[in-house]
Amino acid sequence: MNAPTPETDVTSAPLPSGEAVTVPTPGGDARVTWFRARRPRAVLALGHGAGGGIEARDLVALARALPGHGVSVALVEQPWRVAGRKVAPAPKTLDVAWRAVWPKLAAQGLPVVAGGRSAGARVACRTGAGLGACGVLALSFPLHPPGRPERSRAEELLGTGLPTLVVQGGRDPFGRPEEFPAGSHDLAEVPHGDHGFAVPRKAPVTGEETLAVITEAVGEWLERLPLA
Repeated sequence: MNAPTPETDVTSAPLPSGEAVTVPTPGGDARVTWFRARRPRAVLALGHGAGGGIEARDLVALARALPGHGVSVALVEQPWRVAGRKVAPAPKTLDVAWRAVWPKLAAQGLPVVAGGRSAGARVACRTGAGLGACGVLALSFPLHPPGRPERSRAEELLGTGLPTLVVQGGRDPFGRPEEFPAGSHDLAEVPHGDHGFAVPRKAPVTGEETLAVITEAVGEWLERLPLA
């Protein structure tokens, strides 16, 4: 059996209506879909993973939940995804596009939290401090390829230089919560969740309860975060 690749187990959810804006980047057009709070105190920018889009359940759940709590959510689609390509480019290329989009995310003069799931979490970790983010949210951070713990990406997470929250499924083959090294980051476990936060049918929690764990953990962390 072949090892899973990033995002293969991610289920999608219907995306609520948002305001889509095209943003030119050196690698082609990116797209930002806004879900705005009425009186925003911050922006949470979220990138998708290497094999899925902004329809991932956790991203959609945050886009639905957070605007009601004063946080506008911007879901960022990388140029490769907007162009309909099936394979993500190299990490450096993802970083270039994310940096090009950032001025649009920060244009309102609000504090911006850099975030994403899987490959998008890695982009946020690598670039957040240099872009002036006030924090980093890493959903399903791919600590290592499945079955290859020696190929750790911990340095990306440990080197953010910013307040960081990791939200990780308890069964994630890309790194279970207990595998993460000690550091200054916060870590919220999603019990029984895999890389896409899906849970087994026999698990004592439902998919909806799992999404509630994610949105509550992120919301509470944002409340504590120094927004400056």
